[in-house]
Amino acid sequence: MGKAHDLTRRSFLGAAAGTATAAAIGATASPAMAGGGVAEGQLQPEGQADMAAAGHGGKSVAAITYRTTSRPGWVPDDFVAPKNARQQFLTIDAIDGFKVDAVLFEPSNKKPSDTTLVLRVHGSGGNYLGFEMPGLSAAGYAVLAINTRQHDDNGETDNFFDIRKDIEAAFFTAVDLGYKKIVLNGRSLGNIQVQFYAATNWDPRIRGVILPSMFAKLPWKSRHLLTQDEQNYNQLFNESMQFLAAGRVDEILPTEMRGGGGSPSRTGPVTGQHFLSYRWEATSAADGTYWIKRIPVPILMMRGDQDTTIRDFEPNWLLAEANSEGSLVPSIKFVEIPGGSHSLNENPEAVLEAEVSWLKSLGL
Repeated sequence: MGKAHDLTRRSFLGAAAGTATAAAIGATASPAMAGGGVAEGQLQPEGQADMAAAGHGGKSVAAITYRTTSRPGWVPDDFVAPKNARQQFLTIDAIDGFKVDAVLFEPSNKKPSDTTLVLRVHGSGGNYLGFEMPGLSAAGYAVLAINTRQHDDNGETDNFFDIRKDIEAAFFTAVDLGYKKIVLNGRSLGNIQVQFYAATNWDPRIRGVILPSMFAKLPWKSRHLLTQDEQNYNQLFNESMQFLAAGRVDEILPTEMRGGGGSPSRTGPVTGQHFLSYRWEATSAADGTYWIKRIPVPILMMRGDQDTTIRDFEPNWLLAEANSEGSLVPSIKFVEIPGGSHSLNENPEAVLEAEVSWLKSLGL
């Protein structure tokens, strides 16, 4: 059975948009999953409860739901929880109906209310298998990793602003499971999606942000370092605008884009909505140098010292912005992972040590 978050769309847009607020979600959170299932129930937004009490009734216009699922067939057999943790597979319906596949690792000897949960978002065309999760759960942390709408073969097809809905759905699922301390973690392309969410959602349950393999300013980088072809770059813009005007902005463009996945040697398909929201300098929102200074919680950045996708200057650019005058960032730490490439898979022990030591330094 699914657990229904019966929330109006206004609930996610903040108090200024309506009487229901995101804070009402945490106040009515249900018990966490137990015994391999999901507790049944329904959350009622504050505004809807007020309307019902006044005799005016209420109507739900959108919802987030989640449910446990069987182990997906594409998940390898060795993707398991350590002995002192448990693993659950979930399907989460985002507020627009997109189905977010997810996996949850939880320490078996701790209650969610006493546990910090790390919400992990993959990179371009990746999926939740790309993260080393058992180590964190063995160290006493919960991990909820998701497949966003740009996972696997869907890379370079999404609209940047839609990924927020996937992160939002996972965040409120974690809240309803009983977690009160949540750290956002976004790797590679996921780093900017997490930055955007943290900068525009100042929920007090968000305690920190982890950014592995983070780029600085994707539209500038796409144009000058990845595409390096003004004719191709402008052709993609012209086609994107034509598709936008025709109501086809989510369709693949006739011209392929160079530099997808952060590699100048890669050329592949791209949609108009992806190009305009990530790559075109005049309209892209995928700019970490803008968002990072607007994140009001501590930040950990990690980069492999063998990473050729993230240039040497990019972490320094982000650090400079995070530490600039007027920045909201209370603290930021940068760790280089010895021997690590862009994936950081070569040295998982160093990644785990960096994450755990940083979390503990924050009392998490």
